[in-house]
Amino acid sequence: MAIKAANDKSMSNITALPSGVSAKSLILLDTFTSDGSDDTATFASSIDSTYKEYLFVYTGVHPQTDNAEFTVNFRDGSTAYDATKTTTYFNSYHDEADSGTGVGYNTDMDLAQATGVQNIIQDCGADNDQAGSGYLCLFDPSSTTFVKHFYGRSSNAHGGDYAQDIYFAGYCNVTAAIDGVQFKFSSGEIQAGVIKMYGVV
Repeated sequence: MAIKAANDKSMSNITALPSGVSAKSLILLDTFTSDGSDDTATFASSIDSTYKEYLFVYTGVHPQTDNAEFTVNFRDGSTAYDATKTTTYFNSYHDEADSGTGVGYNTDMDLAQATGVQNIIQDCGADNDQAGSGYLCLFDPSSTTFVKHFYGRSSNAHGGDYAQDIYFAGYCNVTAAIDGVQFKFSSGEIQAGVIKMYGVV
């Protein structure tokens, strides 16, 4: 298989992507920027059949309360964010003192046919130098035939001074369309952070 490259070692003259390379684009649809007094970040518009995939990117989310979970939930046509979900969650960690490390499936953070929030950052620290960042992908939320899958990954400074890497995935087990997504901490406000919602073309 030949490797295709620009002859002048520059990207500026490439007019087409090689076969098999995706040309997907991200279309920014909405942005939440904390002003320090928001307890939720709600995306309740622009989630429709326009796109088959939506990407949420959260950057530097910082809790008011130490060791708070950053969570997500989904609205399925009503006014409540309580779509039934089944999920899985695992994480790895390493503390600053180099005295604690680990990786594993975390049964305390998953859901089985539950309507409560899904944790996507565990025990985020509230010190001035602590926060969390990551992303969540939601697929085909307007389908009224199939369940709605999602997955994501987060990185955060744990309240106990651990670096933490988190993977989560699952599905909203409803045939109704998902028309809203809401992020919040388990306690207190979102003191800082930006969350962007993109449609994936």
